[in-house]
Amino acid sequence: MSSAALTERQAFLILNALPNIGPVTLNRLLTALGGDPRTVLATERRRLESVRGVGPVIASTLAEWRAHFDLAREEQRLAATGADFIVGKDPVYPKLLREIHDPPIGLYRLGTHDFAAPGIAIVGSRRTTLYGQATARRFAGELARLGFCVVSGLARGIDTAAHEGALEAGGRTAAVLGCGADIIYPPENLGLLRRITEGGAVLSEFPFGRRADRQSFAMRNRIVSGMCQATIVIESDVDGGAMITARFAGEQGRMLFAVPGRIDQPTSAGCHQLIRDGATLMTGVDDLLNELSYLDGFRPAPVSAKPAEVAAGRPSNLKPDEERVLACLGGGAILAPDAVGAQSGLGPAEVSAALMMLEIRRLVVKRTDGRYEAALG
Repeated sequence: MSSAALTERQAFLILNALPNIGPVTLNRLLTALGGDPRTVLATERRRLESVRGVGPVIASTLAEWRAHFDLAREEQRLAATGADFIVGKDPVYPKLLREIHDPPIGLYRLGTHDFAAPGIAIVGSRRTTLYGQATARRFAGELARLGFCVVSGLARGIDTAAHEGALEAGGRTAAVLGCGADIIYPPENLGLLRRITEGGAVLSEFPFGRRADRQSFAMRNRIVSGMCQATIVIESDVDGGAMITARFAGEQGRMLFAVPGRIDQPTSAGCHQLIRDGATLMTGVDDLLNELSYLDGFRPAPVSAKPAEVAAGRPSNLKPDEERVLACLGGGAILAPDAVGAQSGLGPAEVSAALMMLEIRRLVVKRTDGRYEAALG
């Protein structure tokens, strides 16, 4: 197929997949040659080499693109996986991502989420603690209920907890991959990926078949932070991948939050360093909302309650332990966890788990003195 016979989207697909040409160079080429990717592929080498950053190797790759990329096979894979390829001018391309220094010229997308709702990134360590996982799940659930799209990288640990928290809340979440959209990494997250695509989206700037490596993960991280208004780091050591995302967030002018942890945990050392360097300390979702300073007209629409979820001012789908704990806090009672345990007959672990879930669902409120009260009348 000649360059002249290509559609604009096909030409974008080709440019995006060619080796050794970064997004900065691709965007320079598009700007210099009028924005049409077909023109880039059809332009003679001498003119290409006049663009800053383009030398003989890149000019040769563009001129001989058929030797580097099988367009027909890629389109067959798009059809087989149900993915589409979105470009910067598409309304569904994340708006904030267009503003960064090196936006991808295109993204493979699994799912139909249109990224109209503002996004918040939640990232952190793969080797995490139960505290970190619970915090990520809680924050993601609360943000998803408020209408935000929770963005992360589908990795083990904090990323997985963030995606799951958003899904459990009935909200939207997006995963950005550091590999091709046809490669499931880590493999145990296949089921999670499928759940994400049902109401959210999975994104990748890499062509099918591209394996993850150190470079691709760093490129993925700039997308995670770049498409979001704020990035929250929950547990990271000082050399963790989440610190790369945090650095990108700072360079991109995005808000950066870090959750403190135990001083003897290496997985919290990175968060503490971020806080020392100026990141906003975050202990609850209200910290983020206060920084964003949303007016009601600009805040995303909250997720609607599921049918029959609330009846007579009380959810009908609570677990038995949650029902017993919530009953103890009826009539305006304000109780410490041990008092709740004494009244409900539950052990400390069951009380703690029930209170955490009720607090995530905003059915109870933890006071500054450590006691709890019901949020509903």
